Amino acid sequence: MKLINKHSYITLLSFISFIITLPSPISSQACKNSCGNIPIKYPFGTGLGCGDPRFQKYVTCDDQEKLSLLTHTGCYPINNIDYTNQVIYISDPSMSTCSCTQPSKGFGLDWDAPFSFQDDTVFTLLDCSTTSSPIFRNSNNGSIVPQCDRTGAPICSFLYSCQAISRLSLPISTCCVYTPVDLGPAFEMDLQKLQCSSYSGFYSFNGQEDNPENWKYGIALKYKFNVYNDYPSSCANCERSNGVCGYGGVYNSFVCNCPNGFNTTSDCFFGGSYSLGSTLLPWQTGNGLIYSLACFLFWAFL
Repeated sequence: MKLINKHSYITLLSFISFIITLPSPISSQACKNSCGNIPIKYPFGTGLGCGDPRFQKYVTCDDQEKLSLLTHTGCYPINNIDYTNQVIYISDPSMSTCSCTQPSKGFGLDWDAPFSFQDDTVFTLLDCSTTSSPIFRNSNNGSIVPQCDRTGAPICSFLYSCQAISRLSLPISTCCVYTPVDLGPAFEMDLQKLQCSSYSGFYSFNGQEDNPENWKYGIALKYKFNVYNDYPSSCANCERSNGVCGYGGVYNSFVCNCPNGFNTTSDCFFGGSYSLGSTLLPWQTGNGLIYSLACFLFWAFL
């Protein structure tokens, strides 16, 4: 066996030190494919570096495994995600329904949020002032004309017949049905500005138009993957290999998070061939990789 000279020894130590200071490209899987009982797929994620960066600040999964939508008007539980039709369904704890009526400040989407209201979503403004609300105006003959969806009159009648609302003895004229297009380009429903005390939202009659107790209350929001609404092929390949789509680096490039601890730029099939059940092999961890490389270099210098 040849003896290692002083110069080679110093070079070896310097190189090993350099390797150790490098960040490990391999880490445990940080992104999960579910949050509570809701499956998580692209473009959503469970934390920083997961899903699509455009959605990361709006959809979050907390430590209690609860998925929520964040906007400037509040935090709203996400009840379900329809990935086929690209719709998320949220609820507003301050929203009035047939079983409960309460004050609310309204709902709004951030102007740059990658969401829009689904066409089936209907908003009903409750207990609006007929004298000061901007949704009412005086006609030429002196009568008050609401700036509401005229076809929504039956909806107001059904809602105001609910026991929780009927106890307030509100005139039917204080109800106004708004469709999402009425909210304007800012998607803002400011009840203080509209001079209404509460609102109700639903996205389906559930086959019972005349029974508001069984309507599906909440808000349905559409989302798009990108301008052309194309599902990224790299992400589809990643998910087919049981990976979770994410992003990283300076330019938020695509990353596939794999169950075996690898983060790849393609899919998890290659990394999966090196896993042994749920146990990682030594070279699948950052320390093991450095140790193996250092040993190889040491013996190469001998």
